[in-house]
Formats: sequence, structure tokens, C-alpha cells
Amino acid sequence: MAIAQNIHTELNPIQVSLLRLFNRPMSEKETQELKRLLVDHYSDLLKDEVEKDVAKKGYTQKDFDDMLNGHS
Repeated sequence: MAIAQNIHTELNPIQVSLLRLFNRPMSEKETQELKRLLVDHYSDLLKDEVEKDVAKKGYTQKDFDDMLNGHS
């Protein structure tokens, strides 16, 4: 199966700013702390989006249980 790739080579202003900000030596600990910060941030955004969709669609715990157990 072919996967369509959206190749984008131009950096946006925040990406350029981040590259400039982190254009210095960093310890492994600093690198891991930054990665954890970004993962936590995007995890929070995803959680908020999922909660909005669940509320919008009116899903209940029973609906999720049924989905997990293969019931339609």
C-alpha cells in the first residue's frame, strides 16, 4: 500500500526560533527533560480533544466497554 507523503521543507517561525534557542550543547538530562515537556504538552492537548469529542458524541463508559468487547 502506497502512503502519501506530505513533504514540507520550509520551517515556520517557531521552528526557527527553537533551533536558535537550542543551538548549544545540552546534557542528556536536559534533552530528556525537554522531550518530556513536549510529550506532556501534546498529551494534554490530545486529552482535551478526546474529551471534547466524547462529550460531543455522548459516549458513555458502557459505549467504550462495548467497543472494547467487539460489540457494535
